[in-house]
Amino acid sequence: MSFPHHSFALALALAGLLTLSACGKQNQSTEAPAAAAETNAHDPMEVVVPPQMAGNFKTAPLALADLAAVQEIAGRIEANERQVTRIGAAMTGRVIEVLAEPGDRVKPGQVLARVASPELTQAQLAYMRASASATLAERSVERARQLIAADVIGFAELQRRESELQIARAELQAAGDQLRLMGLSGAALASLRGQGKVAPHAAITAPAAGIVIERQVSQGQVAQPGDPLFTVADLSNVWVVGALPEQMARSVQVGQSVQIEVPALGHEAAQTPIAGKIIYVGDTVSVDTRTVTIRTQVDNKLLTLKPQMLASMKIQGASEKTLAVPAAAVVRENDRDHVYVQLDDHRYRLTPVELGAPSGGLRPLLKGLSAGQPIVVEGAFHLNNERKRAELE
Repeated sequence: MSFPHHSFALALALAGLLTLSACGKQNQSTEAPAAAAETNAHDPMEVVVPPQMAGNFKTAPLALADLAAVQEIAGRIEANERQVTRIGAAMTGRVIEVLAEPGDRVKPGQVLARVASPELTQAQLAYMRASASATLAERSVERARQLIAADVIGFAELQRRESELQIARAELQAAGDQLRLMGLSGAALASLRGQGKVAPHAAITAPAAGIVIERQVSQGQVAQPGDPLFTVADLSNVWVVGALPEQMARSVQVGQSVQIEVPALGHEAAQTPIAGKIIYVGDTVSVDTRTVTIRTQVDNKLLTLKPQMLASMKIQGASEKTLAVPAAAVVRENDRDHVYVQLDDHRYRLTPVELGAPSGGLRPLLKGLSAGQPIVVEGAFHLNNERKRAELE
């Protein structure tokens, strides 16, 4: 009679074990989704900081600010065309000597090259004939005055001879001007008239001080009148020329302020842009590029700006009220601009935004936030490092 009693107890024990096992499995299967849900609920763009660190981050509500619209266009450095001199030969002749190279600094009157020409010889002979005629005319007038005093000739003859003297002097002056134009110096003219010494060549000289930026002549070359042989430019001030898209042309006027950055000058120069004002806005649109030419002029006494250097021109427009974010609040992440928005006392969220070009330490907000939202204005970089550290952990 005892055997059935023990069997029943054993059955009850086995049933209890099975029930406990089933409950354990059910609890495990319930806890796993909960843990997964907690993991999925974590936002990688949010960061929670300890209370002792909260004082390291300064926040302020997003507010309106007076900002001037800034338009940025590409430009380049060019020589000031008003201070560029293109020098050529005044006669047909062979270049016998070249004395200047690109990069040379020249003074007014400095000889750049020498040219020998049959035209120069003929012009010198014409000058000598004009000089002789003027001398004869002067003597003829002097003799006529003596004859008038002796009452030998009439007053009309004296007037005729004085008229011939005026013509002879005019011809001499014209012949001398022609020789000066050909490059003959004043000393050579004096030697030609006083001693009859014909100069074998003429000089091509610099009419103004500057730097030789181009040379298009070689020794032995035959130069023609009008051929550009040298280009000399004063680079103490230069032009910065930009191409403004035609859609933006109506918003740009002469006198507007411009900030110019030249990448070739290095990082330090980029931190202190060159200030200037627009001096020219084109009246026509380029058919090929659909742009309008604008120009500004800047000082270049140290000659650090070289023609054809690339530049960036930032044109500042009229001020207007707009939502703005401090430049120090912007975090660059995945090639996009972000700011940290405060959710509560210790929680912040990295939020993507669209911003305009910086102006006066602020960047206009185009899209992403609304007025009054608290954002981190100091310490955003360190807050972003804290977020990344928490994400790695």
